[in-house]
Amino acid sequence: MTQRPLAGNNVIDRRGLGRMLSRIMNASVDEALIGLVDSSDRTARRVGFTGAPGAGKSTLISRYAKGCLEQGNKTGILAIDPTSPVSGGALLGDRIRMDAVADDARLFIRSVPSRNAHDGLCDNAPDLLLAMEQFGFDDIVLETVGVGQVEYSVKTLVDTLVLVLMPESGDAIQAMKAGILESADIIVINKADLPGAERSHAEISVILGHRPRTADTWSTQLIMASDIDGRGIGQLSDTIIQHRAWLSTHRDHDDMRRKRRAYHLHSLIARRVHEVMHQMGDDIINQDLVGAFRQLASLVAPVDRG
Repeated sequence: MTQRPLAGNNVIDRRGLGRMLSRIMNASVDEALIGLVDSSDRTARRVGFTGAPGAGKSTLISRYAKGCLEQGNKTGILAIDPTSPVSGGALLGDRIRMDAVADDARLFIRSVPSRNAHDGLCDNAPDLLLAMEQFGFDDIVLETVGVGQVEYSVKTLVDTLVLVLMPESGDAIQAMKAGILESADIIVINKADLPGAERSHAEISVILGHRPRTADTWSTQLIMASDIDGRGIGQLSDTIIQHRAWLSTHRDHDDMRRKRRAYHLHSLIARRVHEVMHQMGDDIINQDLVGAFRQLASLVAPVDRG
């Protein structure tokens, strides 16, 4: 990954960043390691949005991004889309739903396919986020695909995690099973104009009220939001800012960097294993497991960066 100088104004080199992200998406692990930038001189504020399909994440992100732009901030959105079963590419639904802010020169939106990842992200999300930081964004929004085991991944890669739920959809139960309810810093009951919103708010409030807390623990905030009447949008932005301020005095930044590097390493290894197995095909699958494992381990070799 080639490091680029930061622009002196708020206009984003969309073409340059687009080309860089395309190279990263198409790179093998060997190619990624040779040009790897594993830390950024400038760290953007990262906010993750997760939730079931149809919960309104993209619309909520569009509203949040508009607020960031109104503050004069360069804002990037990395939306992980479901992978097309035909082309293997992103279905690009998020970009379509964010058209309301897409023309602003300080905003960059990129939809990427989830590909081989099973944690709501894509298998090279750390590389893509680091590349975006090289372009001097103030705020980066990461949108996941649905609700899966994302608490172990997106929570590591972002500073603030927003869980978006719909009234009476069963999303809260699924989120509890997946552990995301406990990981979310902010929970938004979106489409609060729909029937059952108040009941969902009361149920989740009870759940949150039973969670153990200490004086140094962030209290998960519950927000009602609606794109129809605009309620909760400003409150969401304010709460993200409050959480950011809380992190500045309560987070171990060295530990955060170690966790992000560990996740990055795991993702690189998983990608390399997938590459080798794809290259070997049935030759490796037809072996006994011990032999297949040993051959696979021998082929997942370090890259000479010299």
